[in-house]
Amino acid sequence: MRRDPAAVADEACDGYLRAICNATGSAALPPGIAWLGAGSLPSIFPVTDLAAAAVGAAGLAVAELIGHRHGHRPAVAVDRRLASFWFETSLRPAGWKLPAARDPVTGDYETTDGWIRLHANAPHHRDTILRVLGCHGNHDSVARAVAAWNALDLENAIVEAKGCAAQMRSQEAWAAHPQGAAVSGEPLLWRKPAHAAEAPAWALAPDRPLRGVRVLDLTRIIAGPVATRFLAGYGAEILRLDPPGWDEPVAAPELTLGKRCGRIDLRSTEGRRLFRQLLRDADVLVHGYRSDALGALGFDAEQRRRINPGLVDVSLDAYGWTGPWKARRGFDSLVQMSCGIADAGMRALGRARPTPLPVQALDHATGYLLATAAIRGLTERVRTGCGGEARASLARTAALLVQGMEQTDTAPLVPETRDDCTMPSETTAWGRARRVKTPLAVTGAPMAWDIPAGPLGASPASWRA
Repeated sequence: MRRDPAAVADEACDGYLRAICNATGSAALPPGIAWLGAGSLPSIFPVTDLAAAAVGAAGLAVAELIGHRHGHRPAVAVDRRLASFWFETSLRPAGWKLPAARDPVTGDYETTDGWIRLHANAPHHRDTILRVLGCHGNHDSVARAVAAWNALDLENAIVEAKGCAAQMRSQEAWAAHPQGAAVSGEPLLWRKPAHAAEAPAWALAPDRPLRGVRVLDLTRIIAGPVATRFLAGYGAEILRLDPPGWDEPVAAPELTLGKRCGRIDLRSTEGRRLFRQLLRDADVLVHGYRSDALGALGFDAEQRRRINPGLVDVSLDAYGWTGPWKARRGFDSLVQMSCGIADAGMRALGRARPTPLPVQALDHATGYLLATAAIRGLTERVRTGCGGEARASLARTAALLVQGMEQTDTAPLVPETRDDCTMPSETTAWGRARRVKTPLAVTGAPMAWDIPAGPLGASPASWRA
């Protein structure tokens, strides 16, 4: 007898939820989530199930924090359909448009023996690609140049020149690759407790459970900003710091919601002095620097702990924290090419070119995993006085998505309507906009943001008085 698709989807969400809760130290939490909504994003992988579970895990962490502080754990519900929308974008501009989502050079190209993806959205990465290929900066010119290369040779040449590229590999090839093997041996979330420190003085009100918590955000597109946006939604003070000249014209309206955004030059003496001061007064640090990058600037994990013994220190990278690629630059779309997702989609659907996930699910799911880890770290800080460290990676999240999981609810999502968006509209720095309703409901603690989305560098690099 054919089983109810909704029940099968709920079981898939629960399976992902258990994996995330186990990874974040929340194994004792009851499932306790009401799964709402139906349908799934179009993919051979259960992207919607992962999206709902990732959001739900962060919601359970919020409920646990409230329960520990106030003695009653609120109920949690997640709307699968709305979670799917948020895994793409929550923003709906009214009377204005976002710029193009990617540089014309960014994309998938055929080589002599397969496919490669080039990532050129950052100007310096674009310049690196064009320099290696020796061509002009338009898609056709790049395609002609790439066609003369072997995929692995070109990947190596661009990466060695400090650019971003990924050869399309099958899942089997990734499993046999030294980096794929390293990632498969890593936990979904690496955690390490720290010694007890001075007790925090957070208010932790039940309706705004993160009010009074200071979060220093050193992340860029997309996972880290998703994590800190979530923390802002429950009242945390987020101070995002970017280097001089860095901009994200497409992502900023989506991901700076609830944040103050300043600038800091960590390569300068004054910038490092200011960072020490800000870090000393932070409760949480979320950073997306490569495993060796902050250490090279004098702020490795041990030094950060000396500066702030009670810090909840949460970090992410693309390809994992062990193995030969542990310091490799990477983005969601590149990881999908490397680990076999794009190849599996192409083969299963009979397509002629790489077929990635319909959304950047690795980024978004990792973002909610980081938020869960941060909130769990805050709960431990309240409970024991101890800070701690946590690390995640896009490649390990990819392994969670594909490992033993198949698409469950194959019905399409019901198309979005105006009723799916919050009213009244938000006034961003770019103009009026609506946002899709939040997919998460924690009873008595609605998600709300006190600061509208704004441009990078618009605020002082300082904590509020």
